[in-house]
Amino acid sequence: MTGNDFSAELRSLNSTLESVTAVLDLDALSVEKSELEAAAASPDLWDDTTHAQKVTSRLSYVQSELNRIEDLRRRLDDAEVLWDLAQSEEDPAAVEEASKELAALSKAIEELEVRTLLSGEYDSREALISIRSGAGGADSADFAEQLMRMYLRWAERHGYPTEVYDVSYAEEAGIKSATFAVKAPYAYGTLSVEQGTHRVVRISKYDNQGRRQTAFAAVEVVPVVEQTDDIDIPDDEIRVDVYRSSGPGGQGVNTTDSAVRITHLETGIVVSCQNERSQLQNRATAMAVLKAKLLARRREEENAKIDELRGSVQASWGEQMRSYVQHPYQMVKDLRTGWETANVMAVYDGEIDGLIEAGIRWRKQQENQKATESQK
Repeated sequence: MTGNDFSAELRSLNSTLESVTAVLDLDALSVEKSELEAAAASPDLWDDTTHAQKVTSRLSYVQSELNRIEDLRRRLDDAEVLWDLAQSEEDPAAVEEASKELAALSKAIEELEVRTLLSGEYDSREALISIRSGAGGADSADFAEQLMRMYLRWAERHGYPTEVYDVSYAEEAGIKSATFAVKAPYAYGTLSVEQGTHRVVRISKYDNQGRRQTAFAAVEVVPVVEQTDDIDIPDDEIRVDVYRSSGPGGQGVNTTDSAVRITHLETGIVVSCQNERSQLQNRATAMAVLKAKLLARRREEENAKIDELRGSVQASWGEQMRSYVQHPYQMVKDLRTGWETANVMAVYDGEIDGLIEAGIRWRKQQENQKATESQK
């Protein structure tokens, strides 16, 4: 890379960062930070645990965003100094170090730029993820468990708290279903592009003849409901069942009937929670999950009506939106965006940022195209 190339790339990154920070409105974030710090310092903050957790979580996020941008600005300045020093001393090692830092900065600023594309009504919310095994028997259940681990590892890599609400284990291996939360701002907007049917092709571990098997699992992502959301569920519209919590293979993990299953009679939606010892806590969590699912359902119905008025109904997520091929070759490919990688094991280990970012850009492109068509 020549000096002119490096300087041009650096100017481009600075320009992109300025555009991103303008969209994120750093002044507003700084004001919000001061207000949240004052609220967090209040001596009666923890009188309301729910409110306190919301304040501290939001404060942590705002501080992280401001620090992230400040760090990127500092690194851009340092990169320029490092390059000038490397050039003046004609030091190949320093030139290589500066080039690597420029590539790392490009990736970091690109990730931040993707955040500006999350402008949907619920994009800033935390996310509730439900995974269900589909066709494919034991391989499907095993695949569903792999997907669950993939998302939990992704959250762990980013330092996002998670909470598993319910897991229904399959008889032979894996899981029938699971529901868990990713408790970070913009988790819903980020992970909503993961919703859809996922397919795996591999040599089955559960086939005595070692034949290739295709299996499916469904991923559902909904935003966490907040108190301001108007979701009222009368008692006569639900059925509540209590049962004893259990683990893999039927192993008892609780000696009381504390697990709760709630069925919404009108829609047939069923949610469960068994992660707490208290039946009341499990019921409250299950109701929150049910409200989130009903909120997502209401939004889908509203969007469907709008599409119908426009004269065309376009499904947002088709069958088999992504394939995980492990035989006869190694490849994970998103069928909407075309993004692919041969490192399947890395994807299973939570390295899915490339897939997610491509999905967010693809979705924004679809939304812009749809808006353009509606104006014709």
